[in-house]
Amino acid sequence: MIIGACSVELLMYEPNSLKEKRHIIKSLIGRIQSRFNVSVAEVGDNEKWKSAVIGFACVTNTTKHANQMINNIIKFIEGDSRVEIVKWDIEIL
Repeated sequence: MIIGACSVELLMYEPNSLKEKRHIIKSLIGRIQSRFNVSVAEVGDNEKWKSAVIGFACVTNTTKHANQMINNIIKFIEGDSRVEIVKWDIEIL
């Protein structure tokens, strides 16, 4: 069993309140879950308006597949014009 985990730091320019930020993050998390079937949650910067940290994990049987899934999710997030990726950390267990 291989576990691929990734944390992604995001920057947002649109939100002017925590409510607007949470709307964007909730939408992004829902789209990631439905498209990639991974576990995903907001894991940091919960009280900041303009930034967020989300984490996601997948379980698979090969390291190659875990890396492919993580890379596809990162590309998917990059395609969302509401957020900008500041950095990401990948861990394969």
